[in-house]
Amino acid sequence: MVRYSLLRILIFFGFLFLFWLIGLRDNPVLLLGASALASAAASYILLRGMRDEITAKLVDRHEAKLEAKQQVDPTSDEFAEDAEDERPVRDVDATGAAAEDPRNADR
Repeated sequence: MVRYSLLRILIFFGFLFLFWLIGLRDNPVLLLGASALASAAASYILLRGMRDEITAKLVDRHEAKLEAKQQVDPTSDEFAEDAEDERPVRDVDATGAAAEDPRNADR
């Protein structure tokens, strides 16, 4: 990431020096603007591979964090709560006996 940023800055100063040599030194706004535009275009083309590499590393790091976040420790309380939530629920009346299915009450 630092290498990419340094290369971008070097490209900018390269264009700044080039445009200064060409004769844009009398108008500093035009000199800086032209250097910024030219260096952005050149960086987009010349540093594409490095940018793709950095993006791939960031995506891998993000996916690893998501996987680690989704894995639950079997000794944790969260694991026990998840297991409890997955058990089927039975209707129980006040005496503790399972209630009848209301659909079968008429039969």
